[in-house]
Parts: sequence; structure tokens; C-alpha cells
Amino acid sequence: MGHDLTYRYTHVEAGLVENVVIRRTSDTETYPSGWKYTLHLGTLGDLTLIRYDNAHEDTKGHERHTGDDETSVEFPGMEALIVEFWASADEYWEPTDGTPPRPY
Repeated sequence: MGHDLTYRYTHVEAGLVENVVIRRTSDTETYPSGWKYTLHLGTLGDLTLIRYDNAHEDTKGHERHTGDDETSVEFPGMEALIVEFWASADEYWEPTDGTPPRPY
């Protein structure tokens, strides 16, 4: 069962790191949504500001991490989730005048 890379980028600026990896997967036993993803914004000092992932989708579902907090979230679809991530991440980028390379 494979994972086909769909989209990936890393942007580092002003002490922040935005890393997005999205893969379409045929492993629907482990990833029932058909996606394997990590949408991450953090600091160069390894502090997670916001991260969405489904690293353990088959057992824990979809998660949102902020700092040390972890909450389960509904999966609205890949496109809607990345838009939600970008909106949340923009709250951090705007004050630092960053310009992540996003396709919108």
C-alpha cells in the first residue's frame, strides 16, 4: 500500500518554520480518510505553535496540536483542512511579515 506525495513545502523565515506534507494513500486501514498529512508551524527552537496531523488516524483520528495541547478534530476534507491551517498560521506570520509560498 503506497503513499503518493501530493504536496510538500518548507518555509523558514523570522524564526518560524512552516512545513506541510500531504500524501494521498491507498492504505485505508491505517488512514481511513485516504490522506496522510502533517501541517506544521513552529519555531526554530522546536516549539510547536500549531500542527494538524493524522499520524495515528486508525487509533486516535485527526489531531490539532498547539504548544503542549492536543485535541481531536473532525476531518472536513483535505482542502478545507489546509485552508483552516493556513488561516491559523497566518496569525503568526503576519506580525513577522513572512510570506510562505502558498498556492492561493
